[in-house]
Amino acid sequence: MTDQTWQKSTYSEEGSACVEIATVPTATHIRDSKTPTGPHLTLRPAAWADFVRYAAETS
Repeated sequence: MTDQTWQKSTYSEEGSACVEIATVPTATHIRDSKTPTGPHLTLRPAAWADFVRYAAETS
């Protein structure tokens, strides 16, 4: 995956390890900020929306 803009959660403290995401029209890519060149998880938009909804309900 190249030329993607990765962003950390606004809840992340500056310099701390966090999960980062990059979105494109067909997917959301998720990676560990400690290993940006490592593997990443890819979710379809509906699965990402379900995850975000679930996370908001349980926080």
